Amino acid sequence: MKQFIAFIRKEFYHILRDKRTMLILIGMPIIQIILFGFAISTEVRNVQTAVLVNSADADVQRIVDRLDASEYFTVKYIVHSPDEIEHLLKRNKIELAVIISHDLNRLRFDSEQLQIIADATEPNLAITRSAYANGILSKALAALKQDNPKGKIIVSGKLLYNPQMKSAYNFVPGVMGLILMLICAMMTSISIVREKETGTMEILLVSPISPIWVILSKTVPYFVLSIVNLTTILLLSFFVLDVPIAGNLFSLLGVSLLFIFVSLALGLLISCITHTQVAALLASAMVLLIPTIILSGIIFPIESMPAPLQWLSCIIPARWYVAIVRKLMIEGVPISYVWQEICILLLMAAILIGITIKMFKNHLE
Repeated sequence: MKQFIAFIRKEFYHILRDKRTMLILIGMPIIQIILFGFAISTEVRNVQTAVLVNSADADVQRIVDRLDASEYFTVKYIVHSPDEIEHLLKRNKIELAVIISHDLNRLRFDSEQLQIIADATEPNLAITRSAYANGILSKALAALKQDNPKGKIIVSGKLLYNPQMKSAYNFVPGVMGLILMLICAMMTSISIVREKETGTMEILLVSPISPIWVILSKTVPYFVLSIVNLTTILLLSFFVLDVPIAGNLFSLLGVSLLFIFVSLALGLLISCITHTQVAALLASAMVLLIPTIILSGIIFPIESMPAPLQWLSCIIPARWYVAIVRKLMIEGVPISYVWQEICILLLMAAILIGITIKMFKNHLE
C-alpha cells in the first residue's frame, strides 16, 4: 500500500507542475460553465404527448386527432386526471401535455378551457414545442369556431420546472457530462500513453507492486480532480447561474461518482489500444468529444434524430448521465425515477472494466 500511495503522490506532482495540464483541468470547466450559454434552435419531431380529457364528444376527438396527425406530436396517452400528467412527466414518458377540460382544478394548473403544459428542463425545446402545439391547436379551434361561432375557447400555456426559461437550466447538466467525460477519459488515456511513448511505462511495470495498481495509481489523481471540478460546477451553477438543486444532493453526487468511474474505465480502455499521444487524442475525439456533444442530447434532441442515430446514442455514457442530472437537479424527482439510467451506467462500467483488464493482461503477455 505504501508503494501505491507513493505512485499516486508521484502522479499528483507530475500533474501539478504541468501548467498546461492544470489550465485544462481547472480552467476549462470554469470557462465553459460560464460561457457555454448560447442557444441553438432545432426543429422538433415526434414529441411524446398526453391529452387530458373529461369527455368523449366529437369536438374533443377532432382536436386530439388534429394534434396526433401532425408530424411534430405523437399523442401517446389519453388521461383523465392531473395526477396522471404529473406522473408521466416525472417518469419522462412525455414532453408535453394538452388539457382539454372545463372543470380542472384552477389552483393547480391555472387552467382555462384548453391549456398546454411543457417540460421546460430544456427551455429552448419547450418554447418550440409549445409554439408548434399552439399553432396546431389554434387551427383546430378555428375550425370548431366556424361550426359554433358563439363559443369562446381560450388556449393558455404553462412551463414546468423552469418557468423563467433560463438557458442555464439546459446547458449546466450537459456541461457537467462533457467536462467529466473529457477530464476523466481523455486526460487519463493521454497520461498513460505518454508513459508508453517515452518508455517509462516499462520501468513502472517492473516496480514492486502489481501492474494493475500502477495503472490505477495514475487514475486516482484524475478521479480526485474530477470531484473538485464537479464541486466547482455545482457551486458556480447554484451561486452564479442561479440553477437550483431541486433534488437530493447526495443522490446527485453518487450518480456523478458513478459516471466518473465509467469515464475513467473508458480512458483506461483507450490507453490499452493506443501507443502514442496523437493516437489517443484522435481516439478520444472520435469516441468521446464529438459523439458526446452530438449524440448525448446536450444540444440536439435525441428524439428528433433518425432511428439509427438514436440507437447509436444508447452507447454514449453521457446521454444517460445528462438525463439523470436533469431529472435529479432540475426536476427534483427521487432517485427511484432514474433507476433505469443508473443500471445502464453500472452495466457500462462493468463491461468497460472487464474489457480493459483482459486487454491489459494480453498486452503484458
